[in-house]
Amino acid sequence: MPSFRCRYDAGHDGFIDLMELKLMMEKLGAPQTHLGLKSMIKEVDEDSDGKLSFREFLLIFHKAAAGQLRDDSGLTALAQLPEISVALEGVRGAKNFFEAKAQALSSASKFEAELKAEQEERRREEEERSLRRAAFRELRAAFSS
Repeated sequence: MPSFRCRYDAGHDGFIDLMELKLMMEKLGAPQTHLGLKSMIKEVDEDSDGKLSFREFLLIFHKAAAGQLRDDSGLTALAQLPEISVALEGVRGAKNFFEAKAQALSSASKFEAELKAEQEERRREEEERSLRRAAFRELRAAFSS
């Protein structure tokens, strides 16, 4: 997993937490309420740790491209930022922003394939459980008779 380093990662832990997201949204001109920020994180927080990893951050752009974000979500505002001010963010900040956007767009099909594979795996597991249950019922019926 690539490390998530950006100027908003004040803790330098590779994640964007609630307060860091708050600062980022304010600096990008799309401030959010505390509940709005929590909702934004929850919408893409795959591991339920309350913060955004690099993969989860990229998921924002993937979901936006697929039209899967709620209309009232602050993530929509973040994903739709068409540009970034180099004067405000600096060259490195702008570079990171555009690299993340480009990577999100290029990895959309790969990410979609991963999601489909995970869904297929879950479906197979459920099917196997169903077959095991049916076999158990048959054995139980044979012993009950």
